[in-house]
Amino acid sequence: MLKMNKAFGKTGLKVGTALLAAALVVTGCGGGSGGGSKSSGKEVSLEGRYTPDPEKPAWQLDTKEETTDLTWYVNADWWNTDFGNDVVTKKIKEDLNINIKFIKGDDTKLNTFFAGGDMPDILTTFDNNSPAAQKAATWALPLTELAEKYDPYFNKVAAQDTLNWFQLKDGKTYGYPNYSNTQEDYDSGNIPAKTAFVIRKDVYEALGQPSFATPDDFKNSMQQIKAKFPELFPFGFNSIGTGTGSLGDVLQDFIGVPLEDANGGFYDRNLDEDYLTWLKTLNQSYRDGAISDDSFADDGPAFEEKVKSGKYATLLLDGTPQQGGNLQIFMSANPGKEYIAIDGPQSTVGNQPTLNQSGISGWMVSFITKKCKDPAKAIQVFTYLLSEEGQMLMNYGIEGETYTKAADGSVQFTPEVKDLQLNNADKFKKDYRMGEFMFFGHDRHKALSADAFPEAIKQMQEWGKGKMKPHFILENTNPDQGTQEARALTAINTQWSTSLVSMIRSKSDDEFNNNLSIYKKFLEDNNWSKIVEIRSEKMKQNKEKLGIK
Repeated sequence: MLKMNKAFGKTGLKVGTALLAAALVVTGCGGGSGGGSKSSGKEVSLEGRYTPDPEKPAWQLDTKEETTDLTWYVNADWWNTDFGNDVVTKKIKEDLNINIKFIKGDDTKLNTFFAGGDMPDILTTFDNNSPAAQKAATWALPLTELAEKYDPYFNKVAAQDTLNWFQLKDGKTYGYPNYSNTQEDYDSGNIPAKTAFVIRKDVYEALGQPSFATPDDFKNSMQQIKAKFPELFPFGFNSIGTGTGSLGDVLQDFIGVPLEDANGGFYDRNLDEDYLTWLKTLNQSYRDGAISDDSFADDGPAFEEKVKSGKYATLLLDGTPQQGGNLQIFMSANPGKEYIAIDGPQSTVGNQPTLNQSGISGWMVSFITKKCKDPAKAIQVFTYLLSEEGQMLMNYGIEGETYTKAADGSVQFTPEVKDLQLNNADKFKKDYRMGEFMFFGHDRHKALSADAFPEAIKQMQEWGKGKMKPHFILENTNPDQGTQEARALTAINTQWSTSLVSMIRSKSDDEFNNNLSIYKKFLEDNNWSKIVEIRSEKMKQNKEKLGIK
């Protein structure tokens, strides 16, 4: 599904990586006796509770009377920790007889768990390549072993390709993601695009539906917007933060920068000439006053507020589902001014868009820890949320109460719920939470209903049809954490974020070229050639794993 800072996709564990790696080495992830691939953890007796049945989920069999309290850590400070008060989580609480205490935080908080050994029952991160995920054998329980002991129905609802992809070197799988898409999922046509170049409809029509396809078109159209709509920011993009927002790989995908070189090895997309041409175009628009300095400083909430109030005339937007509520709020309050997707910038050398979606590595990755008080109940949670019942609940709520199902299997919200989704997005999120509580979620269930996404992004998703290409070969190709090359890449990524902003904000062509030269020199000084070699080898391994020629 989506790539994220808060917008869909994977955030990665950036801030505390070095500290976290050290903590993992010193403490073995706080896993006590669980070094290596040993699967030690608390054993629970099922005597008097239920007998596992491969044909029936354990949550339907479990007769445990007292409510199970589970702690669940989510490594995201924006996560909604409420549980049991909205339609979705209230039903989960009732069906599984559990109470979940959510804890949220950032890498620093995550590090304290591993350093202190006071682990939650379930833990969710956003980077399968992080030290924590790669050393999961020392602190988490293998999911297939848990399924064998407590809930064999798990194997019916978990995707085998995903389990295989997430195997560690010991051959066991400890984490399971949401939005793990296989080639079959892409081929189905059920995975919607999450990226679009959008423009306010009133602006588009007032200017006679201008083109943004070529660099000259883009600069001219931005100047027209600036002159005719001085109260708006002519061009916006996802919050940059410590990364590149939607101006890095998102823009590269939008104009179809190749994923590999002519020999099938790693290709440095940041230095692609087509992409650099568009960065120079953005720089010229910045010098013309069409790109605001505020856009580089805005954090996620500031960006979202501007989307919600329609302050941008145009946007290169990544994570449209995550911005769906904000886009819907603006659309409902401003009929005829809503944001619509248009073709926007195009390759100067004839490449077609290769829009990315969530790959086989997914987004949020959840684990059951060795400190889990009741691993039987925890694997039941995984099975429940992965099952058809859980997927329908997370997407649509409760049949007969929040949605109805037609004879052809299609789904639609009840009129009351639909009205709330359209006209009171904040209350819809608070009271219902459909589409938000998406551990183990998958886009294929969205295809069942026209109500799965807000009206505000449907045209954007329609525009994206036929423009997506899986990026499987690039997944998990960074150097292994803790290596010299991994440290060099962290420095390079930080430098690239700085260089990208400096290039776009350059005051002259010479300054632009100088900033680019500084970045190229930084690559040379930080063992870039070795990183390219490692990535090319890992791309080769990915192709072998996926059977790609």
